[in-house]
Amino acid sequence: MTPQFNHRPTIIRRLWQSDKATLVNFFQNLDQPTRRMRFCGTVSDAFLKTYAEGILEADTTAYGAFFGEELHGIAELRLVPNTWPKKAEAAFLVEPAYQEKGIGDALLDRVLTASQNRNIASISMLCLKENKRMQHLAKKHDAVIRYTVGESEAALNLPHPTPMTLFYEMFTDTRGYLQKLFPAMMPR
Repeated sequence: MTPQFNHRPTIIRRLWQSDKATLVNFFQNLDQPTRRMRFCGTVSDAFLKTYAEGILEADTTAYGAFFGEELHGIAELRLVPNTWPKKAEAAFLVEPAYQEKGIGDALLDRVLTASQNRNIASISMLCLKENKRMQHLAKKHDAVIRYTVGESEAALNLPHPTPMTLFYEMFTDTRGYLQKLFPAMMPR
């Protein structure tokens, strides 16, 4: 069943290369406080364009939260190279007007399933020390949080994949792709 936020259907789906322009637009429309929270500092439009264009590289799996055709949240899962057991970093961003509606939880669930199915043993999430929403989200999933000067890092350990997690990812990715191709024909 598709999650409902504010009585509007929302699609949480994997992002594809064809979403690149949508990603660039999403990041460049962020206000400065949101940019600072996501990137732990001030970033320029040029940085955001380059960053957004590189999200869908081979070592990254990304998911978007869409209200209709508009992207309002994103989750990124990036493999950390040359680690064994495999490790990854996760990053999340939900536009301020769409926060506190369960979108971060839905995105994190998709990232956790994708991680588990790729035999990733642990995920780390880095954020500013003042980003209480991100820390709360991590704690809800039993993360261990370490605090340093100005930042916090959450670590999540993951179980091995199961037939159900493999099926869930295959089903939701296929459904999301079909919703992207045939938005008027797919039930929300």
